[in-house]
Amino acid sequence: MRHFFIMLAFLCLLPELVVGQNNKVRRDTIEPIDPPAEVEQIIEDQLANEATDNEDFDLNFAFAGLDVYRRKPLDLNRATAEELAELPFFNDIQIGQILDYRDRMNGFVNQYELQVIPSLDLETIRAATPYLRVGGGIDDLRTPIGQMLKESDRTLFLRWNRFLEETRGYSDGRYLGDPNQFYVRFRQQYSNKLSFGFTAEKDPGEPFFKGPNAKRGFDYYSAHFYMRNVNKTIKAVALGDFTVNFGQGLILYTGFGAGKSALVTSVRRSGRVIKPYGSVNESLFKRGAAVTLGLGKNVEFTAFGSRRGRDGNLLSPDTITLEEFIDITTEASISSLDLDGLHRTEAEIEDRNAVQQTSFGGSLRYNFPRNKGKIGINVLNENLDSPLRLSDQPYNRFFFRGTTLSNASVDYTYRWRNLTFFGEVAGSDNGGMAQLHGLLAGLDRYVNLAVVYRKYDRDYQALNARPFGETAGGRNEEGLYFGVEVNPAKNWKFSGYYDLFRFPWLRFNTDGPSSGNEWRFRVTYWQKRKLETYVELRKESKGVGVDLLFNPLDGVVQRDRFQGRLHFAYKVNKSFEWRNRIDWGFADNPINDRQTGFMVYQDFIYRPISIPVSFTSRIAFFNTDGYQVRFYNYENGLLYNFRIPAYYGRGTRMYLNVRYKGIRNVTIEGRIAQLFYADREVIGSGIAATTLPRRTEVGAQIKFKF
Repeated sequence: MRHFFIMLAFLCLLPELVVGQNNKVRRDTIEPIDPPAEVEQIIEDQLANEATDNEDFDLNFAFAGLDVYRRKPLDLNRATAEELAELPFFNDIQIGQILDYRDRMNGFVNQYELQVIPSLDLETIRAATPYLRVGGGIDDLRTPIGQMLKESDRTLFLRWNRFLEETRGYSDGRYLGDPNQFYVRFRQQYSNKLSFGFTAEKDPGEPFFKGPNAKRGFDYYSAHFYMRNVNKTIKAVALGDFTVNFGQGLILYTGFGAGKSALVTSVRRSGRVIKPYGSVNESLFKRGAAVTLGLGKNVEFTAFGSRRGRDGNLLSPDTITLEEFIDITTEASISSLDLDGLHRTEAEIEDRNAVQQTSFGGSLRYNFPRNKGKIGINVLNENLDSPLRLSDQPYNRFFFRGTTLSNASVDYTYRWRNLTFFGEVAGSDNGGMAQLHGLLAGLDRYVNLAVVYRKYDRDYQALNARPFGETAGGRNEEGLYFGVEVNPAKNWKFSGYYDLFRFPWLRFNTDGPSSGNEWRFRVTYWQKRKLETYVELRKESKGVGVDLLFNPLDGVVQRDRFQGRLHFAYKVNKSFEWRNRIDWGFADNPINDRQTGFMVYQDFIYRPISIPVSFTSRIAFFNTDGYQVRFYNYENGLLYNFRIPAYYGRGTRMYLNVRYKGIRNVTIEGRIAQLFYADREVIGSGIAATTLPRRTEVGAQIKFKF
């Protein structure tokens, strides 16, 4: 990896050597942008669905590609379905109609011609227009590497943040590092064709240039090189860290895959098979090499190989039971693969790179003419150099154990008129099966429909499956989803979904088969560049486990959870916007007391045109009876780094972000945020607990563009 960083440093200087001092690199003066509302909604819903308390979300690679398309917009007459899918404004129904119209009319005259697409409203067109153009593009196959290096965008991020209140891990000396978090990222990118760079991060509590990290410095490093359309045969090549996405995610999906959300028809996995990776999630990527080859006009073959260390909870031979000892050798094994990437204590550092994971796979894909769809065959093999030995619990009886796992699948997508059919059927080497089939339909100019059926056997096994569903992992679930979007009149939109699901086997904390359903309904009204407001209602009824006295197994009861929301955003003028939101809800089951609660926040956003300073701020009040009633809300943060905290208990949350753009090609930002609880004396538990009922976060970031 050290040689890879040296190569990247050389490439960073190469454009100056190629072009010379007389031809300076173009300075792009386009301002950095915050993600659009569609991106905020996708992230907020995703973390709420996963019920995670991980507030930090790094968007540098998940959605920062929008910045690239803003500088070098997609050509509507050349863009593929996969490229259009990278814009969060369009769903699959709209993409299909765009491609059909382009084929029927032999191309677009200008991007405003999108108004004739039946499923596109003016607000969507207005949001997408900055990222699109017609004509004027460069033929990727004819662009010299020197020109790409000269005209590419180079960005360097330096970020620092920390919490001011000390937690027990620092006071008792168990954390080997200080509370500071450091982040460095460099990336050089030419449109979506060329990308290389590196990322380095130190989490709070991890040692920095001392102890076990005395030589390595940062705890985490990532580097990548990626190029598309090298020639007519090599469609894409990736070295270093990358993501791989097969089909609908039944055997392998390491990119960002949205689940159920307010964008009710965005249910199909799409996008490029291999992509560069540079985020700070230390588990969702591959490390090695990947290539996509064009075998003729309509056939593509993708192959990849990866070997990387994975964190795991080590089990030494003296901790293995007699039965396990008989089944395996005396070599060390692991009880789980850790996903948090934290290496703060001696125990966490001992588990770092405890197991080497070797992965290789391939995908053979036939693309139907005229962008009508595709059909693919995918294979995958995963190998761990130490066996995975899960604890013997009834719910994980059918989970993968051992060292080697193989998967295969067939996936398809086909567009016919206003209908898009998609799906995938997969199997694991133990005989388990999983399948997903879906339909997207533009019923008329005003109505869009999405239907998804999935059935994941309880014994289906895949280490990196991320398909659409109620739960993660793509196993032990069967369900049927309906999503409808209606545009009955100008500036009005009705949307909603209904999802029916069941779990044939036990789940974590649910000691029995269970079932449930969920519905969501939203009414939205907006005025051009001025006002957006919506009312949303959602309810989930699902079987969950509850403690029963004198019974080793939990009982299963239906838990009802209801949430309502009123959102109001108003632009006072071109510089100032304010937003209000009220959330309320309850959670109820036959055993425990009903929990109720509400949350209200007020945002102030000031982005003046005449001066280089802008700010965003929020004050929020929340009061709930417990964790079962919690509200997830997207928070603006430092550029491309955001928070989605869960509001529960009784307290307040405030933040202020300030951005300064007075220096050319430099963006300087600062952030201060505080969470205060009125119903408790400490926040957190264990070594992460504070001794005060508040948490104060401060941070700063500098972005250089050169």
